[in-house]
Amino acid sequence: MNDHSAPRALIVLLTAAGAVVTLFGLREVASIVGPLVLALVLVIAVSPVRGWLGSRGAPIWAQVAVPFLIVVLVLLGMVGVLTISMTQLAGILPTYAPEFQQLLADAQRFATEHGISNAQLNQAIQSFDPGKVLSLAQSLLASLLAVLSGLFLMVVLLLAMSLDAPGMAKILDSGREHRPALVSSLATFAGKTRRYLLVSTVFGIICAAFDVAALALLGVPLPLLWGVLALITTYIPNIGFVLGLLPPAMLALLDGGVRQMLLVIAAYCAINVVFQSFILPKFLGDAVGLSTTMTLLSLIVWTFVLGPLGAVLAIPLSLLARALLIDSDPSARWAAALVSGDPSPRPTGSP
Repeated sequence: MNDHSAPRALIVLLTAAGAVVTLFGLREVASIVGPLVLALVLVIAVSPVRGWLGSRGAPIWAQVAVPFLIVVLVLLGMVGVLTISMTQLAGILPTYAPEFQQLLADAQRFATEHGISNAQLNQAIQSFDPGKVLSLAQSLLASLLAVLSGLFLMVVLLLAMSLDAPGMAKILDSGREHRPALVSSLATFAGKTRRYLLVSTVFGIICAAFDVAALALLGVPLPLLWGVLALITTYIPNIGFVLGLLPPAMLALLDGGVRQMLLVIAAYCAINVVFQSFILPKFLGDAVGLSTTMTLLSLIVWTFVLGPLGAVLAIPLSLLARALLIDSDPSARWAAALVSGDPSPRPTGSP
């Protein structure tokens, strides 16, 4: 019998080429795709509220308006806190210019005492302009305006998706007979995304509250800002803890010296290691369904494609890609095992 199937090497090359083209295409329209995916994830997150209202016999307009308002109020609250805190940060950063100069001088003296060549360090110190600190703060404020413009697009998308959500559930149910694997994989994606968001948010809020309390006790300025940052970085896999730690640690170094910075690092490590290394995995379980390597790869790829928003949405985006490309195809069971790191994954749609 003649085998007319394409060579495996050709299939691999074409698949890789298609993936590269797709990712670079998404990168070109990241300003649209990012808010679109975030809106989708938020609509999925509040869908239990819509289901609860429907079971109580609430009218359709209430099933649309209540979840939509919940999401909008949460987003506006976070943006408001960030805006006020960033404004305060822009005001206090220039006051730390002398402390920063002293740190540079101490670093130069340390290099000289230990016989380290400091020619480049001297050049960097001489070229340092304290006014750049204020310029950096102003650029951060300018980036907030970009976030607000993206927020408007996302709110519009949220409204549109909220209006379509009640009918979309019926459409998916009607398609279960014709495309059972696809419908089941999308249902699994929605369930895993909700569980991931719920558990991560609860523990993120708890960790952020402890971080804020520790920073306030240590006298680090703007503890609320760093608490919100810690909550946001909870959704960034692998390196989120480090990203949330660096800004308050550096500010503690400028404000109180090395001792205060070390105390901040110790407090963050104690709080986050206990919650994220010992408690969180027990509650999260297999909600993610991605191996450690795939989680890190997801972070790298989606950050490259969508920027900082891609880092926050790395897990939901990878779950969506898995649902569309792997779980919807019964013959791709081996790929599901490869992605999840589980040699015997449960069938698609299992809880």
